[in-house]
Amino acid sequence: MHHHGYLWTGSRKRLDQEGHRRPPHPLPPPPPVGGDDTEGHKLAQRYKEAAAEFRTGDLPPMETARWLTKPGSLICGTWEEPMEAAAWLGHRLMEYAPRFMSEAQRDGTRLAELAGSAAERLKWGGDVAHGFYLERPLFLSLALVCCSPNRDQPDTACPLSPLRAEFRRSGEDAAC
Repeated sequence: MHHHGYLWTGSRKRLDQEGHRRPPHPLPPPPPVGGDDTEGHKLAQRYKEAAAEFRTGDLPPMETARWLTKPGSLICGTWEEPMEAAAWLGHRLMEYAPRFMSEAQRDGTRLAELAGSAAERLKWGGDVAHGFYLERPLFLSLALVCCSPNRDQPDTACPLSPLRAEFRRSGEDAAC
């Protein structure tokens, strides 16, 4: 088992697009009943957009394990050891803490406890997700997801090819 780290920052308006954060229903809506069925055409178009955005977009999924269905390019780092993954989370928390909207969320002791509890959760195969409102109103989403297998998505393949996974296992990606 290994762990992937994900980081997303963006506007609350984008985050609130929940249809783009959920996997598409396995059955698409029924086709429009004719050229003048504007509601049917709108529904079909919304379904196509949401399905495409969920698979390829960078928005955090509503279910943490669904990060594994997103492109591998969104992975910020991959670690074999839970402590290393939790250390990445702790560094990101401290990096963004000055921008947290809530003063209470900036407390260093609290942030260290979040990283420590993340390590414990990862040890038994659980996923970790945290979200914080930042200034200007932005939102920060951080996630650590167990892979190969994931408890909630055991049939989901690792989003990285074996060659790329070996490269990333050395730690975090410079892009995040």
